[in-house]
Amino acid sequence: MMTATPPELSRAAEAAQLFRIRIDAMSWELALGRILRWADARESRMVCLCNVHSLVTAKADADLRAALQASDMNAADGAPVAWLMRRLGWPEQQRLAGPDLMAKLLTEAARLQLPIFLLGATEPTLALLAERLRASLPALPLAGTLSPPFRPLDDEDHALMSATIAASGATLVLVGLGCPKQEKWMASQRGRLPAVMIGVGAAFDYHAGTRRRAPLGWQRCGLEWLYRLCCEPSRLAGRYLLTNTLFLLTLAVSLPVALWRRPRT
Repeated sequence: MMTATPPELSRAAEAAQLFRIRIDAMSWELALGRILRWADARESRMVCLCNVHSLVTAKADADLRAALQASDMNAADGAPVAWLMRRLGWPEQQRLAGPDLMAKLLTEAARLQLPIFLLGATEPTLALLAERLRASLPALPLAGTLSPPFRPLDDEDHALMSATIAASGATLVLVGLGCPKQEKWMASQRGRLPAVMIGVGAAFDYHAGTRRRAPLGWQRCGLEWLYRLCCEPSRLAGRYLLTNTLFLLTLAVSLPVALWRRPRT
């Protein structure tokens, strides 16, 4: 299901409904400004970056769907999502990719002295990432890092993670647990942790140098998913076959109706 809220309405209402999930229409400037204001005020907020995988998974996963619906910001991470936004009435919508958002936030956090916490990945990856950040952004206040267990988290895990992050004093928490784990965790902490939580997926691996990101040419053509598939076929082939097929089938039914209903200017 896809609907569009006319762009001429108030800024808070500038969003499309894709697969029953609100995707906010926003520029880099607006997204960064909003996140940094929340962090400076120590507000408990969650930011989700939505792509084909998260939107399709949310159709069958009620907990993920509830997390995305409750999120304070849902940005267009995937190239197909940004393309849909442009078709539905926001012609300037850019792709706000997780690794790019992370890089911009780290730079601004160093400038504004906002403490950052890194949650996710493996301990070796976090160590590499912290080393790189100390070299490239020596002014960055890195409040802490934590690699949680690679298994379903229980109440004790949640309590330890929350206590560790709260004690660090971080106002920005970058969460690299992968979808849907990171979205569900952030939803469980929204209103509890006095920090802005941003789900950045595999961004830790890219910035740590443990995984190569697609060349810019592939990114600009919306083919970063294909590059990842070529690099990790055994891990991603089944996922992409399922989610991409379901996405295209839903799109074939919903997009013509959404375009017909879109307000004309």
